[in-house]
Parts: sequence; structure tokens; C-alpha cells
Amino acid sequence: MEKGSGDDMILSYNDVVLRRSDLDILNGSDFLNDRVIEFYLSYLSTLHTSSATISLIPPCITFWISNSPDAGSLKDFMKPLKLRDSDVLIFPVNNNGNVELAEGGSHWSLLVYYKDANTFFHHDSFMGVNRWEAKQLSKAISPFVSDGDGDAAYRERSDTPQQKNGYDCGVYALAVAQVICQWFGSEGMKNRDELWFTDVKETVPDLVKHLRRDILELIKKLMSESESVRANESI
Repeated sequence: MEKGSGDDMILSYNDVVLRRSDLDILNGSDFLNDRVIEFYLSYLSTLHTSSATISLIPPCITFWISNSPDAGSLKDFMKPLKLRDSDVLIFPVNNNGNVELAEGGSHWSLLVYYKDANTFFHHDSFMGVNRWEAKQLSKAISPFVSDGDGDAAYRERSDTPQQKNGYDCGVYALAVAQVICQWFGSEGMKNRDELWFTDVKETVPDLVKHLRRDILELIKKLMSESESVRANESI
């Protein structure tokens, strides 16, 4: 393999550019990076449509919100996001505390805001390791989603399925995001009392067993489709 080939672009999907090294991450037992997380969240945003408006926020946006230098900068930054227009907001949370290292950190979790309940729910697959980061993020976002009724509530979901190793946190976070999107797209979801929590508890453990493979196959499928389009355009 020639030098630098791991950084070759293999796919441009929406605003996400994937590299060849991302395939290695999915093939192995590695910590998912920002690009893979952003890609799959972007895919979910186009795949699942329902009566609820769901916004899946990229890791880079979440990171900036968490580490905004001042309130004024954050206010200007948040306006274009129009967070109040969404019924559900899904944020990937990372414990990277180094603002000079864009892809640092060692753990992913998921923070979900549900407008009807004016509440943030934190799903962490490793004993609430990201609890502090999730709470700080919820405090930063709360003024931009609450409609004058005070800060949104925060709930730690201790019933979130727990990972069995030290590297699948990102897979669990994406699996939870997928289940939530599916839940809001299902019939009769408005009549449920437990929101998506039961679905997450029952579905995520099996989903994570093959999600790496599913994402890898999805990327390869999109790569093939992209190559076909380019080939047809060249004719």
C-alpha cells in the first residue's frame, strides 16, 4: 500500500467525506471516529421520516457547542441551527476536553432532547462515564430549545444497554440513535407511555452485534452507486 493511501477519499455523502482508513476502523475492533459517526447520523437523517421533526447533530457541531468560548459566540452560532423547529434533537457526546484536538476523547454517548417533555435524556453505554459532559452540553443547549418555561430537565437513562468491551461505545451510540429514529417513525408511537426506552433496551443489544458490518456494507454500496453515476456521466 503506498504511503498516504489510508487518507484517500472513498466517498462524499451529503457533507461528509469518508477516507479509506474509515473502512479499516469498521473492519476492526477500533473506536469509531468523528467521520463514521457523522456519516451514519447523516444517513439516518435522510432515511427516517415521520410526523416528528428529528435533527441529528454532527459531532463537530456538538463539540463546538460544548467548548464555545463565550455566550455571545454561542448565541450567534446557534441561530442558523433553528433547534426550536425540531421535535427531537440527537447529539453525539464525546469526552474530549482538548479544544486543540478535534478528534480526541475516549468515549461516545448520546444526548437526546424531546421537545414535548422539555427534557434531555442521556444514553451512555458505559456506566455514565460521559455524565458530566452530557450535563454541560444540556445546559449550553437549554436556552436555545426551551420556550420560556425554564431550563429543560435532564435525565440519565441508567437502563441503556451496556457495552461488553472498551471500544464499541460509538456503535452503541449509533444503535440508540437508529432505534430512536425508528421509534418516532412507527405507528402509534404517540400512545406509548415509555417513549423509546423499551425499544432501546430490547433492540440495541442485538443491533450492535452487526451494526459495524451494516455500516461498512452501506458505505461500499454507496461507493458502487457513486462510481456507476460517474461512469454514466463520462459516456
